[in-house]
Amino acid sequence: MDSVDSREEEAPLVAAGEPLINHARDAHILSFAFLFIFSAYGAAQNLESTVNTEQDLGTTSMGILYLSFTLFSLVASPMVRNLGSKNALVLGTTGYLLFIASNLKPSWYTMVPASVYLGFAASLIWVGQGTYLTSAARSHAKDCHLHEGTVIGNFNGEFWGMFASTQVIGNLLTLVLLKNGKEGESISGTTLLFTVFLGSMILGTILMCFLHKRDGNGDLQKQSASFSSSVGSLLMSVISPLCDKKMLLIIPLLAYSGLQQAFVWAEFTKHVITPALGASGVGGAMAVYGAADAICSLVAGRFTSGLSSITLIVSGGAFLQMLVLLWLLLKYSLTSGILGYVYPLLMSVIWGVGDGVFNTQINAILGMLFRRNTEAAFAQLKVWQSATTAVVFFISPLITMHAMLLVMVVGLCISMAGFLILILHVEKAFSSGS
Repeated sequence: MDSVDSREEEAPLVAAGEPLINHARDAHILSFAFLFIFSAYGAAQNLESTVNTEQDLGTTSMGILYLSFTLFSLVASPMVRNLGSKNALVLGTTGYLLFIASNLKPSWYTMVPASVYLGFAASLIWVGQGTYLTSAARSHAKDCHLHEGTVIGNFNGEFWGMFASTQVIGNLLTLVLLKNGKEGESISGTTLLFTVFLGSMILGTILMCFLHKRDGNGDLQKQSASFSSSVGSLLMSVISPLCDKKMLLIIPLLAYSGLQQAFVWAEFTKHVITPALGASGVGGAMAVYGAADAICSLVAGRFTSGLSSITLIVSGGAFLQMLVLLWLLLKYSLTSGILGYVYPLLMSVIWGVGDGVFNTQINAILGMLFRRNTEAAFAQLKVWQSATTAVVFFISPLITMHAMLLVMVVGLCISMAGFLILILHVEKAFSSGS
């Protein structure tokens, strides 16, 4: 008995062949995988309206893509739960690969099906990303005895900082590979560019395969049986988040986060950057925007520790974007000289800071407040983001810049009102012990 007891005392706490998972390593891999994939996709998205101009193939494809993204995001939560977040991430990359490949031979027969499928794949990869990163952060905090909110903020700061860098890298690649011809005119340059994009995406997909799985088999099997047993469970996964008061209060902010991104792509570059800097200046302005976004994401993530810090950071980002909106609405006019170049770039920096704030803090607060149904929370994020993005792409040619600015101001005010009420509601619930 003594020998048996001694052997038990000397036995390692972790059995051989069962090493501890390095959660920070998974966060690094996920961030670099998205860097490779979205450096290619982001730059390709910026080029769609200029390289595929025949019958507005590029812009129409983007509208179809985001409409598909919206519809599939409604049912992405049970799909991700059924597949597992790692498998959803890997499967999601296939849509981006197909979309870039279709740009090598652009036509209605290649681009439209690829856009529809990318909408499906994007819903998987983004819900999978939010779920996976939050799970990694929670596990890291638990294993290392750290404050969960701080770790979630740090992981999101790193991820969104890397993601925002894709605007810089992608635009620089475009600038270098298309420098010998105007956009859309250099066929060989465009082919080379999309071939490089395809290679970058393949590297990102390979990196995804090195992620650890984070879904328990028992939970996965139970969810799979529930998902396949009836349509009712699928409908409940779509409707149940909308019965949560916390979700209803944060939905306006989720919608605005998509609206402010689409505003940059569809309106700001067209009505502010191009008149001041010319079409060739769009890439440089977007690179500046991306650099500010990346730096702010890293900084904001480091300062995130809980609801109070999130409230202050989001309020600061909203204030900065409101300044830009009021500037454009009330005082801005095209000027000559050095200020004509400085003002648009300054607005790009300020807007990029706001975008970095919204990306890091929204993902952090969803991870903190919706622990029981993380997939559904991130699915709602993508539903509302993609819906507002699709709306902007479709209505942009139909309304004036002034009208769009008014929509943005009203949207920002409503979203911040809902957000602040949410914070008060959550703090009241915590203080009452419910």
